[in-house]
Amino acid sequence: MGGRGWERRVVPMCLAYVSSWASATGGRVAARARGSALRTGALPRREARLQSRRADAARGGVVRPAVTSRRWTAMNAAQSAVAAPETLGAPADVEVGAKLHGFELTRAERVSEVGCEARMWRHEKTGTELLSVCTPDENKVFSVVLRTPPSDSTGVPHILEHSVLCGSRKYPVKEPFVELIKASLNTFLNAMTYPDKTCYPVASCNTRDFYNLVDVYLDAVFFPLLTPDTLAQEGHHIELEKKDDPLTFKGVVYNEMKGAFSDPERVLASLSQQVLFPDITYGVESGGDPRVIPDLGWEQFKTFHEKFYHPSNARLFFYGDDDEVKRLEKANEYLSLFEPREDAAKSSMIDLQKPFSEPRVASFPYDAGKDGLERKYMATLNWMLLEGSKTDAEKLVALAVLDHILTNNSGAPLHKALIDSGLGEEVIGGGLETDLRQMMYSIGLKGMDKDGAQKMEEVVFDVLRKHAKEGFSKETIEASINTIEFQLRENNTGRFPRGLSLMLRSMTSWLHDADPLRPLRYEQPLTAVKNRLAAGEKVFEPLIEELFISNSHRARVELTPDAEAAEREEKREKERLLAVREKLTDKDLENLIAETQRLKAKQAAHDAPEDLAKIPTLTKADLEPKVATVPYELEKVGSGSIATLMHHPQITNGVVYVDLMLDATRVSPAQLPYLSLLGSFMTELGTTKQDFVELQQRIGRETGGVRVGVSLSQMVAADGNGPALGRMLMRGKSMVAQVPALLDVMRELLMEVNLDDKERFKQLLTEERAGTESSVVPSGHVYASSRIRAQYRVADWASEKMSGYEYLTFLRELSARIDTEWESISAELKAARNAVVQQNALVLNVTTSAGDFSAVKPNLVSFIDSLPEFAEAPSELWTDHLVAEPGSAKQSEALIIPAQINYVGKGGNLADIGFKATGGSYLASKHLGTSYLWDTVRVQGGAYGGFCRLDMRSGAFSFLSYRDPNIDYTLKAFDGAAKFLRDVKMDDKELEKSIIGAIGDMDSYQLPDAKGFASASRILSGETDELRQQRREEILGASKKDFVELGDALEAVKESSAVVIVGSAEAITKAEGEGVELKNKISLF
Repeated sequence: MGGRGWERRVVPMCLAYVSSWASATGGRVAARARGSALRTGALPRREARLQSRRADAARGGVVRPAVTSRRWTAMNAAQSAVAAPETLGAPADVEVGAKLHGFELTRAERVSEVGCEARMWRHEKTGTELLSVCTPDENKVFSVVLRTPPSDSTGVPHILEHSVLCGSRKYPVKEPFVELIKASLNTFLNAMTYPDKTCYPVASCNTRDFYNLVDVYLDAVFFPLLTPDTLAQEGHHIELEKKDDPLTFKGVVYNEMKGAFSDPERVLASLSQQVLFPDITYGVESGGDPRVIPDLGWEQFKTFHEKFYHPSNARLFFYGDDDEVKRLEKANEYLSLFEPREDAAKSSMIDLQKPFSEPRVASFPYDAGKDGLERKYMATLNWMLLEGSKTDAEKLVALAVLDHILTNNSGAPLHKALIDSGLGEEVIGGGLETDLRQMMYSIGLKGMDKDGAQKMEEVVFDVLRKHAKEGFSKETIEASINTIEFQLRENNTGRFPRGLSLMLRSMTSWLHDADPLRPLRYEQPLTAVKNRLAAGEKVFEPLIEELFISNSHRARVELTPDAEAAEREEKREKERLLAVREKLTDKDLENLIAETQRLKAKQAAHDAPEDLAKIPTLTKADLEPKVATVPYELEKVGSGSIATLMHHPQITNGVVYVDLMLDATRVSPAQLPYLSLLGSFMTELGTTKQDFVELQQRIGRETGGVRVGVSLSQMVAADGNGPALGRMLMRGKSMVAQVPALLDVMRELLMEVNLDDKERFKQLLTEERAGTESSVVPSGHVYASSRIRAQYRVADWASEKMSGYEYLTFLRELSARIDTEWESISAELKAARNAVVQQNALVLNVTTSAGDFSAVKPNLVSFIDSLPEFAEAPSELWTDHLVAEPGSAKQSEALIIPAQINYVGKGGNLADIGFKATGGSYLASKHLGTSYLWDTVRVQGGAYGGFCRLDMRSGAFSFLSYRDPNIDYTLKAFDGAAKFLRDVKMDDKELEKSIIGAIGDMDSYQLPDAKGFASASRILSGETDELRQQRREEILGASKKDFVELGDALEAVKESSAVVIVGSAEAITKAEGEGVELKNKISLF
């Protein structure tokens, strides 16, 4: 959802870390997120970019991507925590067979790998299974999971997933989901549609808040107020404003999926699955095909809910430190209202795909723009593998290790061979996928010529045959085993609840009526695989032969560039609507106009106060008045005490997190994009001592991962225009005993990275350019935001040069001259590296326990001493760049992309007109996003998301829309925000709810490493605990005055604000005809 919707082939931010085995983040492992350029050394570039893209899509609070996981390895079924202390929340005297609150306990086991007591309860009346995981984790998780296999591509499970959260029996308001966003302390609130299931998870650290969320979600799932209007709003409807206007399709999911279908890689991933599973539910589009979504009628929609949304087809999951008895009591409150239905579970069973007798090939056209089509072919090679829930756990572990060996970094044999072949520009495909009942494997290339697909398949089979015969080196295997085992024991889920990842892993078996605990137990199968390897057994070679070489159930799926594809699709949609119109009489048209107006009026109407009051909320009295602080210690070290060693003592179970922060303000403007490349490529270039394959194996064997990037921001200042702040970040982690090896790797990367290997750099540059180009269409709002903000502050200007449209332009230009100007390019890279690698102003932040810090401190000091003391600065620094004068009119422009949707951005800087942002301002901006923008841009306008952001440090204010069918309408909605705030009607209760939600944002859940890094970042930027406490008190004491003042400021900058549209040529031309003024139009493809 919120996107509470669907994105295929991508891991939801909440689960992404478990799919790969390098350092953890909220996305697919660490990443080159646009603007910060963090890159892991053990992660394929395609995976880093995919996670970054989806993380971007979720920013803004109300764009809630619920996505289909397609890179969910077998080892995800084993990710777990270090053994935890005494289990909380579980009644100690309950034995198997006990009955409590309508449930019977059928199983109780200690799962040491996740440090918990797991109990399976069966509801006596309905047969519903409830997995209760009792653990000391305060971040409590609940989820309802239903099998929801679609039979066509109308997107009915996806639309229903949106719709059930649009009002229910106990909570008859338009959007209970949004009310919870406004007024809860949730650490996760979403809904997610997969090819075969729908999940409704919530999480909170506050017990009362947690059960409020649970109650709203249970009522939504089992007692939604579904109406044809719900289907029209969330799914699709035909809209007509005036009699002479053309008919148009509108609907949140409809536009969401038009956006999804504008992303070629996502389309290819979806088609790969469909071609591989043509006879079962995996052969259709669970998210919905925009060409088919309008076929969904009310009866089919209603029947789908009646058929699948019944307790007998549901699985309930609880996790955390809350009282287990209360879990059962709350669940029984709902389940007891239903009669059992044996057919509910039987009708939702996922069928098995019958194996192919011979391989298949399928080809499909796609919109690739107008230029360079000869090198825009892409293809994947896909295999159907085993039925995961019935496959031996040891074999699953071995298969996951094999997947990691083959593709999980740029030095991996299969990945490297594909790139070295020169057939394409970037490796694509998700590798091993275990989330489907029958696992699949996918690998491929993009940026090929028309004959590339067959050659790509030959390269893949050459690699597979080679290693089926010869096996892999000891170093390669050790690197993968160590990386996997480290991540299993670390269990670092980034920003997202550990319980949610555990639930999704259990579903790989539980959904198919197998043991939900088996995927959580990794010790025995991992040890068995290690022992077999130690004994010299060939573990991986037979798997390659069985599952790949001798497996006839495979398909090569190709996308061929077609310059007319978009025009054909637009024509098809217009002809469909014209055919509808031709059948309508004048009276029918009048009725359609009236119906359009009626639906809009209903969408714009306010909920009754008495209905809003039914949504359970906390009160201000439940909030902690003091900001949470993180203790730390500082000391000056290095030659002349010019460096800083910072320690954040945290319980990390023996893991040491090392954050090296180098001063990145001492480079020239021209060097900025080179510095970005350096951050992206440093772990993938090799060093003067090792080539990149050996280096990545070493990182995998000896550490828990290393990632490098650049972060830009600005210092806190009263006028919102503090000094620019730039840091090159090298973040690593290891167990205590591995710290010397970790620091040696980091030193070698900094001092001896190989910047002379033209061919390797050219490979990486090609991948970076291709990946950046691919990110524009699905993340257009990020590019729009970057272009807007770059016009106001120097740090944002620099960020645009390092990650925005200007960076893409730089990559294209650099690609064109690398063969003729390599020596100068290499010199620029070395100059950028030399400018930042120094002890001066260096900060080394370490997060670990006090005892472990004392043990490794001598190593840390020696590491700092090994670096140069000072670096020579260039004559011109990027921090001296002058942006446009405050208050001056800013650039309005359009970036034209091949897409069926748009991203609309508008923004200005409030500090430049003297506005002082406060905690109350932040509260008002959050309320603006979850009320006015949600209603006007998303609900009424049909965009997938509409949101705003107030940067408390710089004063920048941005409006953005996501997957938007409109341009002019959305800009007018943005301009109406000031009036909304000035005229806001908010009683004390509504204000209190907004305060609760804002405090919830401020108190977002963090694991120990994140606490240490965030604290260090705040210290460097001058954001003191005193300032944080002041902001908190301003939020707690906010009033309507704060809303009015923000509205006044937005009105004052409205005319001078920058506008950036990222969208289709047709939509931009239409917007200009409607009066939108754009001074500059740039075609990106």
